[in-house]
Formats: sequence, C-alpha cells, structure tokens
Amino acid sequence: MSTFKAPKGTYDLIPPDSAAFLAVREAISAPLKRSGYGYIETPGFESVELFSRGVGESTDIVTKEMYTLTTKGGSELALRPEGTASVLRAALEANLHRGGLPVKLWYSGSYYRYERPQKGRYRHFSQVGAEALGAEDPALDAELIILADDAYRSLGLRNFRILLNSLGDKECRPAYRAALQDFLRGLDLDDETRRRIDINPLRVLDDKRDAVQQQLVGAPMLRDHLCEACKEYHEQVRELLTAAGVAFEDDEKLVRGLDYYTRTTFEFVHDGLGSQSAVGGGGRYDGLSEMIGGPELPSVGWALGVDRTVLALQAEGVELELPAATEVFAVPLGEEARRALFGVVTELRRAGVAADFAYGGKGLKNAMKSANRSGARYAVVAGERDLAEGVVQVKDLESGEQAPVAFETVVSELLAKRG
Repeated sequence: MSTFKAPKGTYDLIPPDSAAFLAVREAISAPLKRSGYGYIETPGFESVELFSRGVGESTDIVTKEMYTLTTKGGSELALRPEGTASVLRAALEANLHRGGLPVKLWYSGSYYRYERPQKGRYRHFSQVGAEALGAEDPALDAELIILADDAYRSLGLRNFRILLNSLGDKECRPAYRAALQDFLRGLDLDDETRRRIDINPLRVLDDKRDAVQQQLVGAPMLRDHLCEACKEYHEQVRELLTAAGVAFEDDEKLVRGLDYYTRTTFEFVHDGLGSQSAVGGGGRYDGLSEMIGGPELPSVGWALGVDRTVLALQAEGVELELPAATEVFAVPLGEEARRALFGVVTELRRAGVAADFAYGGKGLKNAMKSANRSGARYAVVAGERDLAEGVVQVKDLESGEQAPVAFETVVSELLAKRG
C-alpha cells in the first residue's frame, strides 16, 4: 500500500476494466473517422479568459467549478472544464477556417471540474467530442446527432433517449429573453437565482429544484418566440433525423449549461444512471467564435462522457465483446527452452498474435496458472527433452487437449488455428 491515494473525486483506470473504456472511445470515434472528422488534441490547460468569455461568466462551470492556477510569470490559467472553446481556439489560431468549410474535428481527452463527487460525476473525467466549424446547415446538426446515435448503438446501448430543442438565435432570442426575465422577476427566488435572471435567464429553466420548477409552470416558452428562420431550420433538423430512423423527444425546457448555444440543442440521457442521467450532449454555437475574438463562424458539436457511457452499458448489462488480451501463452522449462520460446513469442507478436510469456523462471504449476489467468486459448510448453526431439507441446486451454508440434512450424500452426 502506497502512502498516496488518488485525489478526491478522481479514479484510476486499471486493467481489466480499462479495456471497456478503450472500447467505448474506439466505438464513439469510429463513425466520426468515417465522416471526414480529423483528430485534434489541445493542451490540458488554457487561459482562464478563454472559458470565462466562451463558456460564460454566469455558468456554474466558470463561477464554481474551474481549477485555476497562476503561473510563475503571473498569467492566469485554468484546467480545461470542457472541450469546445479549446478546439475552436486552436482552429482559429492555426487558421483552419481559411481552408474549406466546414472544418470537422474530433477529440478525446480529460476534463476537470471541481464538483461534489458522486456516481457518474467526477472531478477528472473523460470525453470524446466532435465539432463542425464554419457552416450553418441543418444537415450538419443532424449528422452529428446521427453519428452519436450510431456510436451508442454499435456498443449495444439501447435505453438512451435523445432530447431536442431549439434555443433560437440573435434575431429572436432577445425578445424571448426579455419576456422570460419579466416572468421570473415575479417569482419567489433566492438571491443567487435572481442574479441569474439578469445574466442568463434561460439557465433558471434548468434549475432542478422542485420549489423552482413548480413556480415555472406557465413560464413563456421559447418555441412560441422562435423567428421563421429558426423554426424552419429546426424543422429540417427534425426531418433529417426522422428520415435516418433516429428517434428523439422534443424537450422545450432543454437549455444545456453553457452560454454559447444557439438554435439546435440536444442531450443524450440514460434512465439507468440515477440523478446524473446525461451521458452526453451538445448543440449549435453560432456566436462563440466572435465571443473569443474570432470571425463569425457558425458551428455545431457535441461531447459524450466516456465514464457515463460505461456506467450506462453496465446499467443495461451489456457485455462488450473485447478482443483477448492474450491468445498464446509460452511456458518454458529450463534455460534453453526460455531462449527458444521467447523467440517464438516475439515471432507471434510480429505476426499480429497477442502472446505472453512466463517470466521470472516459474515452475510448471505456477506457469500454467499464469497461462490460465491470462485468458489465452493456447499454451506452448517446452522442456529440454521436447527441444531435443525438435518439438513443443501445444495445449488448448479450453478443451484441455495437448499435442506435440514441430518447433519449426509452431508459429504457422498457431496462425492457422486462429483462422
């Protein structure tokens, strides 16, 4: 036992459980790679200003949840609490938007928020995200939702729901915002919630407390204030999703926790996760580029939580079909056999077979225990007498059958056995 432990609200990903996380990352990124999205990786920390401007001064993320630090040079940095602002910053800095649009990017990484830890909510968490920058097209919004839906279905996940809403744009949102502020000012709310009315009243709709929700009955709804262009846009997104066979639910209270969203907004929820039911979400953010000092660049994207997706798979009892970590395990008895079988293991690995070796000079009994524990299908066993006869013993660990195979042909025979 070490004197140190993982910090509160974090966890270590260790084998064999870590294999499921890798499989989830692979499954989420696979449809993106087939759809023109290139991989991007940004630093784990950025200027505090990027998030306070981009994510929004009034959001819980910026006011309560950011890990900030002052460097020796005096600059203020924050561990990234989300991915979109960083990806957009990197794309603008590299002038990717000067090439063909949209710029389609995907990423995978760790994010940090100082939150009260609970199941499915950690202070260090992992996401896979995708962004399509620089085009205002309902087909892009639909594409991203379809790709996330395809990724989840490829994993065998079934009991998730897609919630969909439109938040309007700079034409129609101001009038709605004013109507909502008038309504909210007449309610019995605490001081902190009242402050939100002035900065970002839409977030009050997202308040989970019953006492607040009961007062919100009869609040003005955004759908009644959408301009014709936003209505038409949203209708096209809905039609494209329906044509692709992707089921969704219209949720007029869905606002998402970041200030930069406009028009299409969506969330993937799973009812098997308790209070932290969102497994991912996203939307269109047409004004974010200008908020962080860039040109007008209408964009749309999402991020899916890797940890929460794993929890959702567990809640549904989905067993992922993971490739065997080890297919062949070599058990040498004696020094000569050690050298000979180590060469066989190297050759198998170079031929694409997952192979391992009984290290540390174990006796036969212990080495066979290691072979069984490894999950390998075949063990290759050899002692001095076998080698003198030019053979090794190949044992099928499932059936228990064992037969001698010529040392020269053992690699090709094992390759043939695995098909």
